[in-house]
Amino acid sequence: MSRARLRDLGIEIGDLPVGANNAITDVPGVTVGHTTLIHDEPRIARTGVTVVMPRGGQVQNDNVFAAYYSFNGNGEMTGLPWLEETGLLSSPVAITNTHQVGVVRDALVECASNRGGGWFLPVVAETYDGFLNDINAFHVTKEHVFQALDSASGGPVTEGNVGGGTGMMCHGFKGGIGTSSRVAEIGGASFTVGVLVQANHGHRRLLRVDGVPVGREIGPNVVPLPGRSDDGEGSIIVIVATDAPLLPIQCKRLVQRATVGLARTGGVGHNGSGDIFLAFSTGNHPTQGSIGAGDANTGQPIGVQMIPNHHIDPLFEAIAEAVEESILNALTSAETTTGYQGRTAHAIPLDQLQCVMERYRP
Repeated sequence: MSRARLRDLGIEIGDLPVGANNAITDVPGVTVGHTTLIHDEPRIARTGVTVVMPRGGQVQNDNVFAAYYSFNGNGEMTGLPWLEETGLLSSPVAITNTHQVGVVRDALVECASNRGGGWFLPVVAETYDGFLNDINAFHVTKEHVFQALDSASGGPVTEGNVGGGTGMMCHGFKGGIGTSSRVAEIGGASFTVGVLVQANHGHRRLLRVDGVPVGREIGPNVVPLPGRSDDGEGSIIVIVATDAPLLPIQCKRLVQRATVGLARTGGVGHNGSGDIFLAFSTGNHPTQGSIGAGDANTGQPIGVQMIPNHHIDPLFEAIAEAVEESILNALTSAETTTGYQGRTAHAIPLDQLQCVMERYRP
């Protein structure tokens, strides 16, 4: 059976409507690009880099309000102290493997410099792909980052074995990149919450799909685990975008709810897991002063908008559903991969997944 997204299998998560592409790119202005590296010579590569562009490449001059949350901190995401200090994101967000954060960061700085920028603190996140990828061969170069930036586009997003997710595993199956979106109604207006994950985490026995214990039903006796044990160690990066006008503290409140979607699929934030989440809102222009009187360049007060806190719950529901479905899309889109030292991570079998779901939800 060819690989498919979760909804193509007849499995729908939650109650809220999805965006046109059911992807993070449903948030206007957000684009995604990948560079995927798969080769066996001279050393085995199963890796890459993925970039999320908050305003289609204009975020350096038109910052967005943002916040992050570290559910379990055994991982890396650069640029966070300044993001937390100011509540602003001024760079693309790149995701790669653990040992290539530096070169990806340097490439983003070089790109900003080439555009006439000076001081720049980019955001780069990672998860570890050393089981399938010869990670110390340092395959990712600056040119690969530039390719990902140049390829960034809206519309449908390629998932599974792509970009930074090429060598990742999830719940004892092949994992990788996944995305989803939800549309929430607040005060008569529609707002989109989009999510992209790099999923490299979780025990097989804990995996649930819409509450169904799929990991127990499709156990190691049915599909072998990648390693000798179901240790669950790994990481997940979650990037959240919304066009709802949120202040930084509201972005923080929103991104914390990513844990709800993670938990619904069986993620618990194990000790060795790097579970780091970032959310940004494109609903204001805090460095341009486009709303109300004032000019951010002259020091005059500027106007910003916000969703009243007592009306924000639909966004919390949206992120929970979108994170849950993003993780599952990473699983159903990923393909069985053999890589470093002949190791294999098997894709979740879609026909068996459908059978399990039908048995529990006839």
